[in-house]
Amino acid sequence: MKIIHIIISLERGGAQTMLKHLILADPVTLPDTAVVSLTSPGVIGEALCRQGVLVHSLNLSPSGLNSPWVLWRLIKLIRRFKPDIVQTWMYHADLLGGLAARLAGHKRIVWNIRIASVPTSNRLTIVIMKLCAVLSFWIPQTIICAAEAAKQRHIRYGYDGARMEVIANGFDFSGIDESIAQSMALRRACGFSETDSVIGWVGRFHPDKGQDNFVKAAAIVIKQNPTVKFLLVGPDCTAHNAKLMNWLRAENLQERFVLLGERGDVPACLAAMDIFCMPSANEGFPNALGEAMAIGKPCVATDVGDAAVLAGEAAILVPPQNAHALAKGLLTMLALPKELRQQMGQAAKARVVSEFSIAKARMRFDAVYQSLCEGSRR
Repeated sequence: MKIIHIIISLERGGAQTMLKHLILADPVTLPDTAVVSLTSPGVIGEALCRQGVLVHSLNLSPSGLNSPWVLWRLIKLIRRFKPDIVQTWMYHADLLGGLAARLAGHKRIVWNIRIASVPTSNRLTIVIMKLCAVLSFWIPQTIICAAEAAKQRHIRYGYDGARMEVIANGFDFSGIDESIAQSMALRRACGFSETDSVIGWVGRFHPDKGQDNFVKAAAIVIKQNPTVKFLLVGPDCTAHNAKLMNWLRAENLQERFVLLGERGDVPACLAAMDIFCMPSANEGFPNALGEAMAIGKPCVATDVGDAAVLAGEAAILVPPQNAHALAKGLLTMLALPKELRQQMGQAAKARVVSEFSIAKARMRFDAVYQSLCEGSRR
C-alpha cells in the first residue's frame, strides 16, 4: 500500500513526532511511503531522510502568496507517486493537500485533526479551519482525530462528524533506559542535587501551554515547601523571554527556575524531573503527559483535552487555569512518600505501554487505510 503524507512543516512538534514514529513503526513499508512538507524539511524531515523515506519540501511562504504554485506542485507529486492513500496532517495540509488530491483525481483522502480548539489569535488559521469544516463533507473519506475532545469540538465547528473517528497518539518506548541514564548528568548541569525535588514541564511558550499558571502555582508551592526547584523545557522557555522573566521576577522565583529552552533530549529532561506538571489551558491529546508517563514519572496535570483518557487513575488531575488547584495537586504529590510516588509513576508507565503504544496506533491507522482501499474495490 502506497501512502503519501502531507503536513504543514517538519520542524519539531507533536504532529511531526507522531508522523515520524508512525512511519518508522513498520520499516518494511518505507519504500512505499512519501512525505511532503508544505514548508521546509525541518529536523523531522532530515531524520526521515536518514531512514530512507522520500521527503519533499515545497517552501510555502508564511503569507501563503505562493499557495497556487504549491498546490500545482502537490498535484504533480500525487500524480507521479500514485498513492493508495493521501494522508494529510492539520488544517493547512488538510486544505491544500485535500484539494490537490481531488484535483489529481484521487479520492482516498484522510484528514488529521490534532487540537481541541483553534488558536483565536491566528485569524488565517481560523479562516482555513472554517473552509475545512465546509469541505469536510466532500474532500476526505475519513477524518482521524487525535482526541475525543478534538472530535467533539470540531463537530461543533461544523465538521462532518459522520466521517470522524478517534485514534489516540502512540508513544515510542525505545531509548527510555538510555534517557534515564543521562538524566543524572542533566540534573548536575542544571545545578540540582540528588536530594532536590524537581517539578518540571515541557511545552512551547504559548498561552495554551499554561506557563503563567505554572509560575503562579510554583509561587504557592514554594511558600509551603521552600526547597522545591522547577524546570521549564520548550521553545522560548529561556531567560531571553521577557514576558516569562517578568512573571518569575514578580514572584521572586528567578533562582528557583531553570530554563532550558528547546532541547533535542526531551526524554532525558523528563527523566531528570521528580514530578511532571502539565499546567495547560488547552490540549487535544497531551503528548508531553504521555511521554512523562512513559518515563515513569508521577504526574499532576490539568484536566483538559483527553488528559483523563490518557491518565486514567494514574495521575492527579486538577481544573485548568486555577493556580491554587494546581498548587494543591503538586503539594499533595510532594507530600507522598517517595516509594508511593514511584509506584504512581510505574502505574502511569504501565498504562501508557499497555494502551498507547505506537504499534497500536499504527495498527489503527492501517485498519482505516485498508478499509478505504477495500471499499473502493467493491
